Amino acid sequence: MVNASKIQDLPGVGAATAEKLELAGFRDMMAVAVATIGELVETAGVSEAVARKMINAARDNMKMGFETGTEVLRKREDINKISTGSEVFNTLMGGGFETGAITECFGEFGCGKTQIGHILAVNTLKEDPDAVAVYIDTENTFRPERIQQLAEGAGINPEEALSRIMVARAFNSDHQMLLAEKVDSLITEQKKKVKLVVIDSLTAHFRAEFIGRGTLAERQQKLNRHMHTLSKLASSNNLCVYVTNQVMAKPDQFFGDPTTAIGGHVVAHASTFRIYLRKGKKGTRVAKLIDAPNLPDGECCFEVTEGGLKDTDV
Repeated sequence: MVNASKIQDLPGVGAATAEKLELAGFRDMMAVAVATIGELVETAGVSEAVARKMINAARDNMKMGFETGTEVLRKREDINKISTGSEVFNTLMGGGFETGAITECFGEFGCGKTQIGHILAVNTLKEDPDAVAVYIDTENTFRPERIQQLAEGAGINPEEALSRIMVARAFNSDHQMLLAEKVDSLITEQKKKVKLVVIDSLTAHFRAEFIGRGTLAERQQKLNRHMHTLSKLASSNNLCVYVTNQVMAKPDQFFGDPTTAIGGHVVAHASTFRIYLRKGKKGTRVAKLIDAPNLPDGECCFEVTEGGLKDTDV
């Protein structure tokens, strides 16, 4: 076995090849280990035999394979929880929004999805003085004034809070996917300690650009690729990915709540936690946890105030 700690140590990789790999996004051993032979041939211009050697060497050094449940549990000790500010909401989520996972929040307009994104950003900064939040805005919903309000409520400097939130406006689905991929370079090249990525909203551009049943398969494949990028980003960097999602009403459902999330099974399967938000009585909001790997289904009621989320007696 070739002992390799970085890409340059792999067989067949010189300085020029390493540079090509890095430019294409293969910045660490894991990226090479999970790549296909075709990807490396196309990216680095090497032969299939060399690409196979590179992948095998990377896999040997990563010790990829099975591990015990005890080892997985030990790794989960590094998982953090980002507080929502509401005790009942935190309890519903097992202590807060989990890092290393994707949490999807869907509901009709005005139910508080964007508010939660702003609140999570501020609470991330409050809990870790070195942390940075990334906000990918697809619907022009990011408001720095709201961040200032929430920062004051959380007891942190509003200007400092704004300086630690990296905001990008995505103008179409391709731009949105590119911005998600660029988060990795923020971490590796600019050495930013990104602990939260918010995408508000996940499906707006996909919904607008792919119209009709004829484009559905293409849309879902593209969305699947995007979710895969976000999932890898969350797990490899131990950060929380929070995505908001739009809804539609099922026309063939005559009983019960016809509201369903856009993106179908692709988004549902890729999300670790799924929350259905709706408006409650007297201006309150109801969060219903409908999918989680280790938590029971349940719901809670809270209010959105100027200073953040708070529990309600309603």
